[in-house]
Amino acid sequence: MKMILLRKFRFLILMVFVIACSMHIMIDLLPKLERHGGSGCSCSHAPSEEPQSWGKQGRANKHTLRILQDFSNEKRHFLQDAAATKNMPVKGSRLSALYEHPLYKRPVPPLTEEDTLFNVNTDIRFDPKAPEDQAWNNEGNMDEFSPTGELTADTYPNWLRFHIGINRYELYSRHNPVIDALLKDLVTQRITSVAMKSGGTQLKLIMTFQNYGQALFKPMKQTREQETPPDFFYFSDFERHNAEIAAFHLDRVLDFRRVPPVAGRLVNMTKEIRDVTRDKKLWRTFFISPANNVCFYGECSYYCSTEHALCGKPDQIEGSLAAFLPDLALAKRKTWRNPWRRSYHKRKKAEWEVDPDYCEEVKQTPPYDSGTRLLDIMDMTIFDFLMGNMDRHHYETFEKFGNETFIIHLDNGRGFGKHSHDEMSILVPLTQCCRVRKSTHLRLQLLAKEEYKLSALMAESLVRDRLSPILIQPHLDAMDRRLRQVLNVLSECIEKEGYSYVVEEDLQGQQVHVHTSPWQR
Repeated sequence: MKMILLRKFRFLILMVFVIACSMHIMIDLLPKLERHGGSGCSCSHAPSEEPQSWGKQGRANKHTLRILQDFSNEKRHFLQDAAATKNMPVKGSRLSALYEHPLYKRPVPPLTEEDTLFNVNTDIRFDPKAPEDQAWNNEGNMDEFSPTGELTADTYPNWLRFHIGINRYELYSRHNPVIDALLKDLVTQRITSVAMKSGGTQLKLIMTFQNYGQALFKPMKQTREQETPPDFFYFSDFERHNAEIAAFHLDRVLDFRRVPPVAGRLVNMTKEIRDVTRDKKLWRTFFISPANNVCFYGECSYYCSTEHALCGKPDQIEGSLAAFLPDLALAKRKTWRNPWRRSYHKRKKAEWEVDPDYCEEVKQTPPYDSGTRLLDIMDMTIFDFLMGNMDRHHYETFEKFGNETFIIHLDNGRGFGKHSHDEMSILVPLTQCCRVRKSTHLRLQLLAKEEYKLSALMAESLVRDRLSPILIQPHLDAMDRRLRQVLNVLSECIEKEGYSYVVEEDLQGQQVHVHTSPWQR
């Protein structure tokens, strides 16, 4: 009897303890519940921010989900920062310091109507459907983005503001906040339609977003560690999605700003490609692999077959999204054959490969006989050499600006294929012509200095991309090595031809100095 009473007493004590703990927890939570209760959740989520699996959890606590998402993001950023620690300075930001340097704060000349691609009239109503003759996807809530006559240029979508900012001298300005906003749009905007891009040797997709912006999607074909096999010809190499991303960042660090904005995105192949495409040819190439992964291969000249299918894990695939340039109906572009174009033949060589005086012939041919076009080719040569891109057969310019404008650095997917080999033939235009802008020369010298080390700047810039890490360390190290080789070539040119012949003055009286070591002079 005593044992029974003792047990009951112990049970009673335990129940009192549990009730007391429960009351303390309720008291602590009550103020938070009062703040959130009755007013609805003020959080707003973009379609791509919340994983689809959450939708099956019933009436899940949104506040809890938000905390879990924030923790997940913080963990991801921590891992990305740790991966970049080797290249990041101990204090401050190398990129911020670079962009504060006088070389990166040079103003463009005053712009006239002839110098801007579009002359914006804020009285004109914005209709995103007008420029293109295509069937727009009307699914979803159109109130999310409803263009009206009330919109002004400042409230246009970021892709349109990017287009409006293009001028004779630059694709975008150095510190334009629209570019970072556009990069975010490429990652977060809901994809409303997908179609295959016609032409080209490998599969590329045109993706349209809910705000009517468009981007070119290049899916992942290789891992970051895979190098191009030594027996591969450059014209049969894979196009790499991470090369497109890295090329945009390299172009910006070099201050050329001639590559359209590119961002990496993880895409759901089922919901964001197959289910929204109206391209029947693309839709028919989807299948489930023996490993139960979703795959597709599309139609193209190379690597579009079941043997080269693109497969998700199980239906998620990485890719690069490059913002579209203005429609050709609104802003025509001219395509030029690169004078140092390769033969694209297994046995034949191009003229520049056998004639050491080839540049003299080029310099007598329009548009290279005057203006800045030859110097633009030299910039593009350096850009391609730093990333190992041998596939520069053509380039484009905006027709409105004639010959006095920059070269657009498009299609960079065959860069960053080899980190263990430096393809010196890419530098032939520079070695033959021995010409470079003074601003380009000074920036290259700056990026060779330890405090502005190119590989560290690239690591810091690339860590901001959603698919980080974009490049493995050997590729970053290769850029430093190649930069030294470019400076050596220019030093030899200056020693042979003289500084005033090799270095073209373009700083217009600005006093910008970069202290260099003897081997850089």
